[in-house]
Amino acid sequence: MTAPSTFGLSSEARNLHWLLTNLVEEVPGIQSVAVVSSDGLLLLSSDPGRNEEARQVRETPRAGPRGSAADLATVVSGVGSLTVGAARLMDVGAVKHTMVTMDEGSLFVMSISDGSLLGVHGSADCDMSVVAYHMALFVGRAGHVLTPELRSELRQSLESPESESAGRTR
Repeated sequence: MTAPSTFGLSSEARNLHWLLTNLVEEVPGIQSVAVVSSDGLLLLSSDPGRNEEARQVRETPRAGPRGSAADLATVVSGVGSLTVGAARLMDVGAVKHTMVTMDEGSLFVMSISDGSLLGVHGSADCDMSVVAYHMALFVGRAGHVLTPELRSELRQSLESPESESAGRTR
């Protein structure tokens, strides 16, 4: 993974980028990671090149799947919303995490704070308990710093093309 540019970001935002980078690099089988706000917007992605794709999606909507961080954010947001609705219907309390296993991969969704979600796309051969454990560590470390101000800063960093080009020229 290429580390995203954190030039000009607050120390909290840089720490969150660092935590995400460590999650991806240290846990075998993780394909991609997205941190999504409660309103479904991508805040942070494990692939900085996909941040540019997510920005382009917002600027010029296209039909059909794109295979980008925006897609992972959309799926994570949808699964999160669906499970929260199901929990309300069944009156069983808050949703802590969701795991979906498929023939050739896995999807993990975990609540961070204030409706924000951590989504992980794992390979078919990933150790689900190890992925879930490391996601819980990430959530424990990131949950208290993911304030409205930090979410706003992360969104702005995704929306500003200078943040990506600065990372490529450094």
